[in-house]
Formats: sequence, structure tokens, C-alpha cells
Amino acid sequence: MRDDLLLEVLHDTATAVRVALDGLTDWGNAGTRPGQYLSDLAADEAALAVLERAGLGALSEETGLHHGDRELVVVLDPVDGSTNASRALPWYATSLCAIDADGARAALVVDQAGGARFEAVRGGGARVAGEPLRPTACTDLGSALVGLSGYPPHWFGWKQYRALGAAALDLCAVAGGRFDAYIDCSPSAHGSWDYLGGMLICQEAGASVVDAWDRPLVTLEHAARRTPIAAATPELLGAAVAARRSFVRHAPWAAEGTR
Repeated sequence: MRDDLLLEVLHDTATAVRVALDGLTDWGNAGTRPGQYLSDLAADEAALAVLERAGLGALSEETGLHHGDRELVVVLDPVDGSTNASRALPWYATSLCAIDADGARAALVVDQAGGARFEAVRGGGARVAGEPLRPTACTDLGSALVGLSGYPPHWFGWKQYRALGAAALDLCAVAGGRFDAYIDCSPSAHGSWDYLGGMLICQEAGASVVDAWDRPLVTLEHAARRTPIAAATPELLGAAVAARRSFVRHAPWAAEGTR
């Protein structure tokens, strides 16, 4: 599938999610598992229908792996930030990242509250509304505006911080220069659907994204969890990783019981 056609499918998928969300009258808990909302289920059903018609596999936060043997598998979080969405906090997104044998190939993160569509293709740059995304030139944590997930037990030395509650949009904020860095302070809580879309968008914009413990970020294991760190510059990335490691100094699978 050509890159332009692949991006078209991703856009169609996010549009189908928007239509499904517009039809909801109850955004509350689904009663299926902790943290799963009715919005998650409605969005997942709509997204998977589009991806299936296009002949793509899928790894969804909500329902796991579908057709994982296909050449392209789209890793998706139908509603990233669904707790925000359930409380009408306007920071939630649909995150999609197509994976092939070489890794992340195409990504789309759609701000479902504000409408912005962040997209990237491997080797083709990153854009929002047709305009290139560019990170800041910040190199010093003491000058940085940092996005957090979770909260550390001590101050990292940042200038200011925000904790907004949707990792995919937080990473896009690094790609577009709204944040200087993003640090996941939770105990390896993020699945690949949370960060892969934002990861490719950051990378193609010129920012860097790593796991705090040097694990590969691209994975199709539903149970796998990672600790993503993103920064506008290599210098800031090094400082952010060191800060995150400062309160857990050994491997998270030993310290936190995660994969």
C-alpha cells in the first residue's frame, strides 16, 4: 500500500471514531474492566471496521491483536485520554501508527476535542494542517516546559510542568514545540498504542523518543509496557532520561513487575 493511501486509511479511521463519539449520550464507565469507558468501546468498534475493510491488521488497547500476520498492523488507541473525555476535559485523541517489518511507517494522532490532525510518514517529515512540525531548540532542563505523566517523588529541576493526561497529544506537543520534553513518571504503564503514533511524529519532526530503560519502543505485544521519554534535543533528552532514572535505578521489570 502506498504511503498516501495508508495515511488516507488512517484519516478515515479517525473520522469514523469521531462519528461514533458524536453518537454517544453516555461517556461513563463501561463496566467491563477498570478504566474502560463506553467511548473506548464505541470508538474501537468503529476504528476496527475501517481497518478490516482496508485489509490491515490491528493492535488495539481495547480488544488486542487482530490479524497480526498481515503485512501492515495498525497500533491504535481509539480514545487516548478517555478519562479526560468522560469528564469533558478537551485533551483526548485517537492515536494510530502503522507498523511494517521495518518498524513505524505512518502515524496519525487526531485531537478529537480540538480537531488538529498530526501526521507523519517514515522519511517524509511530520505535519499538522499541512504545515511542518518543529520542536524547540531547548537543551537545558532548567529552562524547559515539561509534560508529565504521573508525578515524580522529587523535582527534576524543570522550569515549569504540565500534566494533561493524554500521552499521544503530549508527544505531539513536543514535536510541535509546545512542550520542550515529555517524561513518563508512571511505573511502566504505557502500552504501545499510547506512544507509537506520537513517537513517529516526534522523530519525523526532529525530536527524539526513547524508553527510559532502553527497551525497544516498537512492539506488538499487548501486555508489553514502556516508559517513553521525549525531548526536543539530544542534550535535553539525556537530562530527561537521567532525571527519570533518578528515582528507580534498576530495571523496571524487576522493580515494578512489568514486562
